[in-house]
Order: sequence, then structure tokens, then C-alpha cells
Amino acid sequence: MKRIIIITFAMFSILFSVAASAQGSRSGRPFDRESFEARQNAYITAQVGLTPEEAAAFIPLCNELRQKKFEIGRSGRRFSKEINSMKNPTDADYAKAVNSNLDTKIQEAQLEKEYYEKFRKILSPEKLYKYQMAESQFARSFMKSMGKSGQPNGMKK
Repeated sequence: MKRIIIITFAMFSILFSVAASAQGSRSGRPFDRESFEARQNAYITAQVGLTPEEAAAFIPLCNELRQKKFEIGRSGRRFSKEINSMKNPTDADYAKAVNSNLDTKIQEAQLEKEYYEKFRKILSPEKLYKYQMAESQFARSFMKSMGKSGQPNGMKK
């Protein structure tokens, strides 16, 4: 019974992502973040074996963590863009960019540690480990699916 509920939840998420993807391509957006998140959440739910109750509590926290990490990374990306737009960056400019990237990684690690404390209240250590593996597997799979065109070709398990 639980497996049926999980499969139903995963299929619903995939259907939602397909619908969102179709809407995104009509609007001319090169990357549909909602569709990506829906596919990622469905993948994680299936790979980790989350119950509907666990998914209802865990997935919103995952989305929150990703959003906060994205915001933190924004500053690091800003310095990289500045360096790339400069004609003759100085060593001080490069040092500032490197320090910014390191600070970003430290802040992201601190944020992950904070959220793992929250995650531990919802999931067992085994499922937390499976979550970590599913996150990295999804990222690798997504990058492979991007191909040379820069557009996703579809996710592979």
C-alpha cells in the first residue's frame, strides 16, 4: 500500500513537471525552475522511499534549503561575472573573487548542517544518507541530460 502511494506521488510530481515544462517552453524561458524542482523532488521521493507523511514534511524543507543556497551563491556568482567582464583584472580582484567563493562554500556548509538537524527530526539516518546520494545522482543525471544543446533531453534514472 505504501509503495502504491509513493508511486502515485512520484507520478503526480512527474505529470506536474511535464505540464510546467510545457508552459515554460511556451513562454520562451530557457530554464524552468519549477519543473526542475518537481522532477528533482519526485526523484528524491522515489529513491529515498519517502512515505507520503515524510514527503509532506521533508520536501518543503529541501526546497527551502535549495532556495537559501541559491541566494547565498548569488554573491559568489556576482564576483565571477565582474571578473569576466573586466578587461584587465588585478590580483586583488582575483583574490576578492576567490575569497568570495570560499565564503560562499562555508556559508552553504553551515546552512546544510543547520538543515540536516531539521531533517533528522523527520528522517532516519538511512534515509538521510539515501537523500544525499539521490541529490548527487540527480545532479549528475541532469548534467548528462543537458548534452551539448544546453537543454534537458529527459532524465534518466
